[in-house]
Amino acid sequence: MSFEPPQPSHSTAAGTPQADRRRQLRAWFRTRPGSWVLEEEVAALGQVLPDLFGYHLLQVESLDGVDLLKDSRVLNTMVMGAGSRPEHLRHSFFRGVPAALPVAADSIDVVVLPHVLEFEDHPHQALREAERVLVPEGHLVVTGFNPWSLMGVRRLLARRRPVVPWSGDFISISRLKDWMALLDFDVILTDSCFYRPPLHHPGLMDRLSFLDGMGRRLWGMGGGIYVMVARKRVVALTPLKPRWRPGRRLLPTGWAEPTTRHAASEAHRG
Repeated sequence: MSFEPPQPSHSTAAGTPQADRRRQLRAWFRTRPGSWVLEEEVAALGQVLPDLFGYHLLQVESLDGVDLLKDSRVLNTMVMGAGSRPEHLRHSFFRGVPAALPVAADSIDVVVLPHVLEFEDHPHQALREAERVLVPEGHLVVTGFNPWSLMGVRRLLARRRPVVPWSGDFISISRLKDWMALLDFDVILTDSCFYRPPLHHPGLMDRLSFLDGMGRRLWGMGGGIYVMVARKRVVALTPLKPRWRPGRRLLPTGWAEPTTRHAASEAHRG
């Protein structure tokens, strides 16, 4: 069965402050150090997406200039965004907003949220929408900036200048796991990458590249970027056993055997 992407929605807010933040984020990923961060994030997704199967994959919001889904084996891949179609996008595209996905319930096998929650006005609603459109046992992939990392330290230093991405609400891994549990998701994988500080100088960044290998061994989930994969839990329904009442037996003649009350009434009449 083919999946027809929904028609563009005229209610999408392409000119809202939220959409502006998304545009600024895409612009940041095209500069240094954003391009280095994105390179490692794409590599991390490349380790995850090939193991997720199904018929339909939906990426909510795009990161211009890079194909996050290039390693996916899902048959039909789609990207949804509030703005215009990104250039050179090889996937189907339609317009919409994360908090109100124009997609039918229980219709998508994999949903990818790349840095959606940090810049979403209603992150809980965006997660609920992802849960709604996923099929039972479907997978949700979330990427985010880790507040407990050198990226988080850089964000603290930039509080006086609220610019993207440092103006986003960085969500910790533990906090996101709590949200997943409330929505009946089972977290099956969490990975981390980019352990270097987000500096602009190429030579210095090259000299600090050893931190990525060391960080993976010693700091675990302390990388600036995390990738979380969760599976939509199928809630088992407990069947209710019917309360059977003993019925009256039929006599050989086909007449119903009288109840005790009926028999006592007949005896009183006699």
